[in-house]
Amino acid sequence: MQRRDMQRERVREFIDLAHAYTGANWTELAKRLDRTRGQLREIGGNPKLDFVGGLARALDWSVGDVAEDIWDLGNGSETATELSFAEVDEQVMAAHAAGDYNEMVRRGQTLLRIATSPAQQALACNRVAGAWDGLGRYAKALDVLRQGLQAGEISSDMRLMLQSNLANAYYSLWMLLEARGIARDLVEWFEENPPTEKRDRVTEAFAYYVRGNTHRRLIEQEPDKTKFHAKRAHRDLSEATRLYTRLAEEFGIESYAGVANTCLGGLIEVEVELGERTAAAAIQTYLDGLDAVLDIDAVENGDWIESYGWWCVFGCNVALRHLSESEQQQPMAVFTNKAYNIGNRLENWAMRERAFTMEHARRQRFVEWTKVESDWALDKEDVRVLAGTMGRFPGFRDVGWEILRKAKVVASN
Repeated sequence: MQRRDMQRERVREFIDLAHAYTGANWTELAKRLDRTRGQLREIGGNPKLDFVGGLARALDWSVGDVAEDIWDLGNGSETATELSFAEVDEQVMAAHAAGDYNEMVRRGQTLLRIATSPAQQALACNRVAGAWDGLGRYAKALDVLRQGLQAGEISSDMRLMLQSNLANAYYSLWMLLEARGIARDLVEWFEENPPTEKRDRVTEAFAYYVRGNTHRRLIEQEPDKTKFHAKRAHRDLSEATRLYTRLAEEFGIESYAGVANTCLGGLIEVEVELGERTAAAAIQTYLDGLDAVLDIDAVENGDWIESYGWWCVFGCNVALRHLSESEQQQPMAVFTNKAYNIGNRLENWAMRERAFTMEHARRQRFVEWTKVESDWALDKEDVRVLAGTMGRFPGFRDVGWEILRKAKVVASN
């Protein structure tokens, strides 16, 4: 069946579902959808947005869910194959190694379709979630990770890994209480059941990473509990640093060392909140650290590059909380520019969101300080990235619209 035919059939199914759900007769339903009965029969596979909105209201669904169900149907994301599960999984991992996350989604959905056991379904869900994470589509990662956890009876190590990735997806979306709750359960499990295998050891380290960084972010959301969160963030990030450093040394994997470096940067931020380090000293440490990524393209390991992008974000947090408007302008300009460049190099949407948010905050502080609006020039690529960031982070959309209203869009070079 062709895609358009599949979509037309799905629209018909939605209309029938709305008819059954509302209990209205066909004339009443047509009126609710702002159509005639004859027009209902003629609706094709590419309905207008107002009709999709009417279906959503009639069904008590979200407009996005109805639209996605119709327009993503039959989009070719699942690739036909006669290969075995193991052979398709190799293709998924090859796409991951190449950084081709769109291909990873396509192959991963094929992997999920041909999975025949709970273990295979869980593994396929974890692969697809990794692809969505790479594309910055954290809400989709949440959905597929939950699907994996409901696959049935799976191994303990797979379940724990899915849970740790679920916690990280919540963390990426700033759903911090959910992230902390899952990470806390994982940490408590490993405290009573010390891991011995590599996969569980990595999951343990990641659980400390997520819980520690969640407490670090909660400093911003719950400033009345600054010391409470800072102490717990320091404890967890110290342990994550130790665990990732040991993994890097034992297995010779530089990526783990890069994650450990991210943890070190987070520790500097919380040490300022605990009074163990001055804000000025912390800012200088972050600035000195950027010498390692003066030429981003010369650094091969992505986790090492990413770690210094997060150092920039941590530096902005320290500057905003502890420096005056005049003192924070110069270091924050350096940090936001470098974080944005690193985010673009890695196509890291979470870092892009932070870079935009921090630069917006810096410019607001500049206006408060000088009473003068500063020009913010965006080229078309910047606008594209901004739009993508708004789509991925609902909490960022108000800031994104404000940036677009104030910025001047200029021609690209």
